[in-house]
Amino acid sequence: MAGGWARDGAVSEQIEASISDGLARMKTRRGPVGDSLTHCAECDEEIPEARRRAIPGVKLCIDCMQDRDSAYQARGGINRRGSKDSQLK
Repeated sequence: MAGGWARDGAVSEQIEASISDGLARMKTRRGPVGDSLTHCAECDEEIPEARRRAIPGVKLCIDCMQDRDSAYQARGGINRRGSKDSQLK
């Protein structure tokens, strides 16, 4: 059921593309994987033993992780794959 100049199935494709993009972003934001490091991968400070036990696979110290988390900005829910024609009303 396409409307305007959109072809059949275009809306479903855009929804599926948005879901795929969201899942890809979630997978990249997953927690640490693998062995924990004894020293931070960014600043080379020692990672405390308690942190390594609490978060298996940790790679960053608390300060570097807080800096990285504060720099992260959530993306809006706008589907940027939509064609210009599908956005015209």
